[in-house]
Amino acid sequence: MTSSTSRQLKLGAVLVGVGGPGQHDVWLDPEIPGDASVDIDWYIARARQAEAAKFDLVFIVDSQFITPDSPNHYLNRLEPFTLLSALAVSTTHIGLVGTVTTSYNEPFNVARKFASLDLISRGRAGWNVVATGDGGTAGNYSREEHYDYDTRYGRALEHVRVAQGLWDSYEDDAFPRDRAAGVFFDKERQHRLNHTGEFFSVVGPLNIERSKQGQPVIFQAGDSNEGRNLGAEIGEGIFTFAFNLEAGQAFYSDIKARAAAKGRNPDEVLVLPGLLPIITDTDAEAREIEISTHWAKDFDRVLAEFGRPFGWHDFSQYDLDAPFPELGSLGDTSFRTQADNIKLTARTNGLTLRETVEHFNPVRHSPFAGTALTVANEIERWFVGRAIDGFNVHVTVPSQFARFTDEVLPILRERGIFREEYESDTLRGNLGLPVPANRNSAVRDAAARLVSA
Repeated sequence: MTSSTSRQLKLGAVLVGVGGPGQHDVWLDPEIPGDASVDIDWYIARARQAEAAKFDLVFIVDSQFITPDSPNHYLNRLEPFTLLSALAVSTTHIGLVGTVTTSYNEPFNVARKFASLDLISRGRAGWNVVATGDGGTAGNYSREEHYDYDTRYGRALEHVRVAQGLWDSYEDDAFPRDRAAGVFFDKERQHRLNHTGEFFSVVGPLNIERSKQGQPVIFQAGDSNEGRNLGAEIGEGIFTFAFNLEAGQAFYSDIKARAAAKGRNPDEVLVLPGLLPIITDTDAEAREIEISTHWAKDFDRVLAEFGRPFGWHDFSQYDLDAPFPELGSLGDTSFRTQADNIKLTARTNGLTLRETVEHFNPVRHSPFAGTALTVANEIERWFVGRAIDGFNVHVTVPSQFARFTDEVLPILRERGIFREEYESDTLRGNLGLPVPANRNSAVRDAAARLVSA
């Protein structure tokens, strides 16, 4: 299979240390230190491994509520801003993307931290915007109840718009730093935001200048109608998941259409599903690995994680072989779309609890498992078929990741799908995204044109 497309595949590396959801035994591999999720040397090595392969970005997932049944990586991991700042001074080209919630942060603090990361990295910062699905987070922030869906997504949109406004506090020529003239700062190039909205009131200005990429890149992940609308409104990269090509194509078409309906250029909204490839010498060997690593040997752990969309509801209290329990509104303030889908599927098909868990956690034959050629062919098929703009590759065992970078990527490079070298030293530049114009400079320029007309 070959491709003549001028589009270029985008790749992110998701660094999950000792294993995220469903990866219960990852930490047992001797290549992975038992403290990988809090070992900065581990993260630096993986980020450099991804950068050597010319990946666009590394992605740090995060949440702020755990239970004893949370995935291993979630139980003990580094905070994104601190971690990404360390990676910034240990790398030169790869983008640095971190998850930060809009539900339990203030826009000024978030804007300042991301602006700092953007300057430290010289234009490589990105923000994965989440509205927080784990309802238990409320208890860590002096709240008795989690925000409802409408409030969470309303806050998220306003939060991002405020942050973007703050990032334009200084026009790009605000600091002439002219020693001969004794002029460090041009006061006319500093601007207050003076925002008063439904959820936030922020005066500004932010006390930090813009980086060479203008503003951090905005990423978003959410499959609900509200999540898709938010992504179409603010997202420049969309993190998602697709079980097969058809599902990927449906999501891709939908999010691009929503972005166009909002007056945005769909080509500037990049769809990047998660990917956990298995590279082996034969396709048959990959299938054997999929079956041997399936969750069935740890059903109790899967049952515990199954409760997360419902606010970490304890499903062990029910008879596994009785009909799926009636849960009422449980899940409405957590991961509602996922919870509603589970309840509807169980009710429609008359499933027991055990059958429901098995339905949503089957032995999946991934299309991205097999020889390097098999995986490369499938990646190209999804890319050319407009199911993706790229992938977020979950990095677990370093040698397995090396098989992807050293065996799969050369095939894609030969077909003209993936870069030989970085095009830029900023995240926007490598993703092919434009530098946002400073809104205050745009107003100034428009006024100047009127005067000269």
